[in-house]
Amino acid sequence: MLPMKTFSKWICVAIAAAMVSSLPTTAPGKTVAAGESVSTNQEKKAKSANWSLSRGNPQSTGATDQVVPENLVVKWEFKADEAIESALVVADKLVFAADVMGKLYAISRSDGKEVWTHFYDTGFTAPPAIDNGRLLIGDVEGNLYALDAATGKPLWQAQTEGQISGSAAFFKDNVLITSQDGKLYCFAGNDGSLRWTYQTDDQIRCSPTVAGERTFLGGCDGQLHIVDLNTGKAIGDTLPLGGPTGSTPAVLGERAFLPIMDGAVLALDWKNHQELWRYIDEDRPQEYRNSAAVAGDQVIVSSQNKQVDSISVKTGKRLWRYTLRRRADASPVISAEDVWIAATDGRLIRLSLADGSERWSYEIRGSFIAPPAIAGGEVFVADDNGIVRCFGK
Repeated sequence: MLPMKTFSKWICVAIAAAMVSSLPTTAPGKTVAAGESVSTNQEKKAKSANWSLSRGNPQSTGATDQVVPENLVVKWEFKADEAIESALVVADKLVFAADVMGKLYAISRSDGKEVWTHFYDTGFTAPPAIDNGRLLIGDVEGNLYALDAATGKPLWQAQTEGQISGSAAFFKDNVLITSQDGKLYCFAGNDGSLRWTYQTDDQIRCSPTVAGERTFLGGCDGQLHIVDLNTGKAIGDTLPLGGPTGSTPAVLGERAFLPIMDGAVLALDWKNHQELWRYIDEDRPQEYRNSAAVAGDQVIVSSQNKQVDSISVKTGKRLWRYTLRRRADASPVISAEDVWIAATDGRLIRLSLADGSERWSYEIRGSFIAPPAIAGGEVFVADDNGIVRCFGK
């Protein structure tokens, strides 16, 4: 029998290989606060009405203070051609989705009608990202595409040497993307020219997390990497995680939170380069293949063993647990006082952040593979039948 760390690392590689083999491999084709101005407050409101990154914000907390109303109904549905296994993003008047066969969709946020589509003869398991009117997305063959978000017009294309599984991130006018070739790439946002690369010792399947002038990466090499975004160089030594991860780090202040495949959730003081606590279920080891959501004093994680756990940010102790009927591959999302879980049993579940009690659920025939997006008090989610739904009043 393989040691647990070796086995988990093998899983990290095997999952990536399986995702590639299941998709085509042909080349791509065609109230204002004191001291705050009204305009600043309006800008904040506009941003809160969007969910332009797959984990909600550059710090990848998967959390927003938006309040979602009670008594949700389906406002509209949109049917894509193929399964959607990556997160949606929402910006201004549009919702963006990518299916597993290489088609991008821009959908009207108001009525769910198609605005534009663009097809690449490849496949997408990574979510899109929106910044400064541009849509960025990477494919299973390592291509990074930039398009005009409003029209779908291609702007430029760049290349990495491995499958892209995570969302793009942004710093100044640069685009950051990770690849399963083990590198973090920094491309110029205006034309896709390469600025710099940062090399790790194994695959990277997470999205880059940006906090200030740093980015944080967790990888299959079992290390947390902190990289200076101006130079592309490591800041200090890497922080050992004790096992590989495909999860995106969530950064709140001077702490980073990251689950690893070997059944632990870590809190790391990135400024002082030290581990603060490590949560492990002593009754039954868990396995984590998604990312944590963090808000206030709670870290929310969901495991392959069907458990949704709330962990104290301060102590690393479990606060509550909710048991699913089946696992949730999608990462948890927090909105104000709610936790949202999109599960493989076809249920979108709304839990109380305070105690984990179930407040609402909606069930489909199929599975949710990717998390919801929360924007403007509405909930947007896609399933493996390619149906995008908008929930609201």
